[in-house]
Amino acid sequence: MFEKVVLILGGNKGDRSELLKSAVREVSKLGELTLISKVYETEAWGGVAEGPFLNQVVEIKTAYSAPELLVFAQQIEKKLGRKREEHWGDRTMDIDIIYFGGKVIETSALKIPHPFLAERKFVLVPLAEILPEFVHPVLGKSSLQMLEVCEDRSEVKEFL
Repeated sequence: MFEKVVLILGGNKGDRSELLKSAVREVSKLGELTLISKVYETEAWGGVAEGPFLNQVVEIKTAYSAPELLVFAQQIEKKLGRKREEHWGDRTMDIDIIYFGGKVIETSALKIPHPFLAERKFVLVPLAEILPEFVHPVLGKSSLQMLEVCEDRSEVKEFL
């Protein structure tokens, strides 16, 4: 059985643009790439990381389970130079599962939908671009509706 999975990719260390392209290539090996947002440059979120991030949201259609995807995402992060030194710190690549179809998954290792997505413009802007009407299975709001009420005032701009 195939699921449509939404991922956010991003990083603020190294050649951000090339690392993001590499992450998209690697993620596309996990299933069919069905949607891809523009690339956005965003302020660091969480008060720990220092430099601006490049972020992009993609949707893939995959036969992998959510736990399997988490393992693969972490392997891709590591392949692209990620070192888990500081929570919300600077990093070459971060890959988070935003949605796994319309499922709600809660384990010690994985929470889907991503628990902070409605609070983060760097997720909502590219998400609303490619899936404006997709409804969050817990909050019952579309991507556009969540973006409209998001209190995050950080700048998110298209990266050229």
